[in-house]
Amino acid sequence: MNRRDFIVLFSIGWFVNCLPVVFAMTYATQPKPIKPKSSTSENWFLVGTVAELDKTGQIFKEKSPFGPILVIGTSKSQNLIAVNPTCTHLNCKVEWEVKEKIFLCPCHASEFGVDGKVQNGPATKPLSTYLTKIEDNSVMVRRI
Repeated sequence: MNRRDFIVLFSIGWFVNCLPVVFAMTYATQPKPIKPKSSTSENWFLVGTVAELDKTGQIFKEKSPFGPILVIGTSKSQNLIAVNPTCTHLNCKVEWEVKEKIFLCPCHASEFGVDGKVQNGPATKPLSTYLTKIEDNSVMVRRI
């Protein structure tokens, strides 16, 4: 091997070895996107008013960032119940049975408890549940 071939091969090898460092330095100097700080008001979603809730004992909101939401209770009750009323078996809309205090699927009789857990199949997955609060005259929900 002559000197010229050695220098060419050495230069190519050095360049290939330094290439990852160059890429890393380029990536490190790029500005990173800043995540906005989330405030508590952004996490909560308005589903209705206290008057609507007290009138029928429930509020159904078909469209929300979380999907459909059903809120059960009154403004005087300590614990409002909020679930996604879509049955996890075949996506039928469950109904709130006041006397039994269960969510019942009219399609195949799946039963869900107040906490959304399956009490009687054929459904195997629980309903999605949400945190609730009453703020001023508004009923609000948030993902758990």
